[in-house]
Amino acid sequence: MSAEAISLSAHFTGQHREADELWAGVEAAVEKRDAAKIKDAYQRFERSLRQHLLLEEEVLFPEFEKATGMTQGPTAVMRGEHRQMRALLDQMQVALASADHEALMDGGDTLLTLIQQHNMKEENMLYRMCEQHLAAQWPDIRERAKSYV
Repeated sequence: MSAEAISLSAHFTGQHREADELWAGVEAAVEKRDAAKIKDAYQRFERSLRQHLLLEEEVLFPEFEKATGMTQGPTAVMRGEHRQMRALLDQMQVALASADHEALMDGGDTLLTLIQQHNMKEENMLYRMCEQHLAAQWPDIRERAKSYV
């Protein structure tokens, strides 16, 4: 299936799955106790997650808010959760810098719990709402999303 044929929900849900896979790479590197691989895997995970959050906040959410007039609804909740995720990523970056892999994994456990709950809300509610209100804008949003990869 071409990228152009993928729905809005499938596109953003795919990014969630990619982050899950990248985190599994961090866990595998920690299990092997390979500091260089841990650092590389974590940086790939963090970069992917931060890009996804930024794409939603700078492109998807403003388009949804413009189309619906809802600025204090689901997008406000998602932005608040994004702030929590970024704070955890910042803490995990400190743990990584000091080679405290146990603290990195503890932060990851907390982050993954938050992400799972967050993704469920986005995938089961927000993305579906976006598809209903942004069908005409999806080709433009998809094109703009390419600059966040």
